[in-house]
Amino acid sequence: MSVPYELTGRSQQKARTRDALVSATRRLLTQGVTPTVEDAAAAAEISRTTAYRYFPNQRTLLLAAHPEIQHESLLPDDAPTDPLARLDLVMQAHLRITLDWEPQLRTALRLSLEAAADAEPPLLRQGRAIGWIEHALAPLTATHPHLDLHRLAIAIRSAAGIETLIWLTDIAGLSRDQAAQTLRWSARAMLQAALAGNPPPQ
Repeated sequence: MSVPYELTGRSQQKARTRDALVSATRRLLTQGVTPTVEDAAAAAEISRTTAYRYFPNQRTLLLAAHPEIQHESLLPDDAPTDPLARLDLVMQAHLRITLDWEPQLRTALRLSLEAAADAEPPLLRQGRAIGWIEHALAPLTATHPHLDLHRLAIAIRSAAGIETLIWLTDIAGLSRDQAAQTLRWSARAMLQAALAGNPPPQ
């Protein structure tokens, strides 16, 4: 297996060069540009030849610009115990992340939809948000042990995130603020339905 260029020799300097290319790509995405390797190189003031050593094509460059969000939880240390309040806090934080990284997430979604059958798992299918939602719902294990919290978290996630935001803003014509309110309302409505005895279908 070949070793990536940035891991051979002068690794710290190469890491800085790679970070500069990724940062330039993210800036361009924020400006509404889907950059090529040449675009990112020009914006980072790095030669095209050097840039191609790190990213041989546009797809690898855009994948590298996907946000790396490593949070295990989106709840604060003093989070309430009420599941509805916890879920609303998680949805607010999730929406902030989605809106802050919207250009990059839109690009990642497109790349995920275009991925070949033998490609690596798409970036938007890692299930991180499902874990955040499950953590918000955790108190229900004691009060509602019959509920399948994982399935409920999947249902709530299906109405949140970049995919739904795109539909609400691009197709339904809502503002981003209206879309965010709709996403939070949908999450609360699904949790309330589950608590009232109408959980997601098995």
